[in-house]
Amino acid sequence: MPSWESKDGVGQFLWLPKSMKNGSLANNSEMKLPTHTGTHLDAPGHVIDRYFDAGFDVDTLDLEVLNAEVMESLKIPKGVRRVLFRTLNTDRRLMFKKEFDTSYVGFMKDGAEWLVKHTDIKLIGIDYLSVAAFDDLIPSHIVFLEGR
Repeated sequence: MPSWESKDGVGQFLWLPKSMKNGSLANNSEMKLPTHTGTHLDAPGHVIDRYFDAGFDVDTLDLEVLNAEVMESLKIPKGVRRVLFRTLNTDRRLMFKKEFDTSYVGFMKDGAEWLVKHTDIKLIGIDYLSVAAFDDLIPSHIVFLEGR
């Protein structure tokens, strides 16, 4: 699985901190992962420092927007507040590659602005490590996260 800007994929592997040889009931490995690995969530404080300072982090997000309802339909009816976008990232199987790929599909600032201005969507998901295109990372994030 890729990890943000990593050639080596997922984070540091810690070999067997719990081992049957050391008296544990089972062998358990651990991994140290950055927050931008696999499926993750960006809070307003991710790219807007005043929100970070105010404590608007993932633990303050409204979990009502993160439920199974999102998965029930592929249609986007009027008034929808959550959308998951399946892009060419899936067809290219980017999440199955170890090395981070900067050519993934993501939102540019103008696309983010259009969604914010013309819809009631409050949660956007995409099939790679960032909703924003690599070439437009911070501007797109700010458009999406500014209104919390």
